[in-house]
Amino acid sequence: MNHPVHRRRALGVLLGVLICQMGLGYGYTLSALAGDILTELDWSRVTYSGARAPQIFVIALASPLVGAATVRFGSRRILACAAGLLGVAFVLLSSFDSLWQLYGIVLLMGLAVAGLGDVSVSHVVSRWFQRRRGLALGIAFTGSNIGGFLVTRFSGAVAEVESWRLAFLAMGLLAFAVLVPAALWLVRDVPRAESEATPNDPRDPRESLDARAAVRTRSFWILAFGLFVFFFYFMALLEHLVLFLTDHGMPASEARNWFGWAIGLGFFSKITLGWLADRLAPRASIGLDFALVAVSSAILLWLPNASWLPWFIASYGFATAARDVVYPLIVSFCFGLRYMAEIYGLMMVALLPGGILGPLFAAAVFDATGSYAPAFACFAVLNTIALASLAFVRDERPAARKTAAS
Repeated sequence: MNHPVHRRRALGVLLGVLICQMGLGYGYTLSALAGDILTELDWSRVTYSGARAPQIFVIALASPLVGAATVRFGSRRILACAAGLLGVAFVLLSSFDSLWQLYGIVLLMGLAVAGLGDVSVSHVVSRWFQRRRGLALGIAFTGSNIGGFLVTRFSGAVAEVESWRLAFLAMGLLAFAVLVPAALWLVRDVPRAESEATPNDPRDPRESLDARAAVRTRSFWILAFGLFVFFFYFMALLEHLVLFLTDHGMPASEARNWFGWAIGLGFFSKITLGWLADRLAPRASIGLDFALVAVSSAILLWLPNASWLPWFIASYGFATAARDVVYPLIVSFCFGLRYMAEIYGLMMVALLPGGILGPLFAAAVFDATGSYAPAFACFAVLNTIALASLAFVRDERPAARKTAAS
């Protein structure tokens, strides 16, 4: 969009969704403060990891609904409602003391995360930015890493001085003061008349596949499998990295600091890979990202060797964060832009088995063997298989298939 008014509106939208995405960083505090919570409530790691399951369940099953609702009602309403739910959830987290209460709260968090996540944000950003779309997505998605980098330090500092309960309360109030206003005042959907006039990417006249047609293609299932493996690995490390490091003698404050750097690296990685994605083919972009994911899981096998820890943090932090950027681009490449939010929402159902089983698998392995090593080896194998499967992803639209056949 080259008109000055459009450029100003687009930049305002980009700032608004970046701030809303900071809400996704809130979830990192449940891992960063795990030791304090487990100590006070005297829970096992399996019990605490299992409490995440309702949240993952809601995020996965709500994602297709979020995709459909975003197309119908627009991203602004979805983001504002989700930010409000996040604030309510964290205010409630400040006073829970039983497992059933935590389960109820994480259900609210699941709805909030689904609404603030990739589907609604990629929908509005992809429509406002036709040129440099990869860079725009990269900038927007840095919000979760900026938020995670800040809130893990903020919550940790409050927890050390006061308590983890006060840390959660302060974060809930910040959601109402910052995230909700950003959604309401800055985010604007592309006017309906313009959206209907250009339902597909104007640079690509090929007609988009709808969700029903997309699920009948091989690329849909390859990308869904890739998401399953990614979340199986990512969520397990998200839950257990700080615990793994403290098990090997690292002070909790230092382990949280490394964890925060892994999150904070996403600011660099999303912008960098977004910039590269505007210059590379979508398949090359996702291949590069998943190659780094596989490398990080291989390095994980050498930990807790201190000399390998920075390399793991760099590769894990870069690759897992950049996945947010490359997936909307590869989904648009395979199926077109018009129904991208709905198709991507359906793929995100893979979060349900991957996000639940990964942390539980790592916890069960640790409880059975006293070590995370067998789980880490499994992650390395699965990430390698997911990387290899991407070689079979293709543009599934009829015009592209016809051209390839001829």
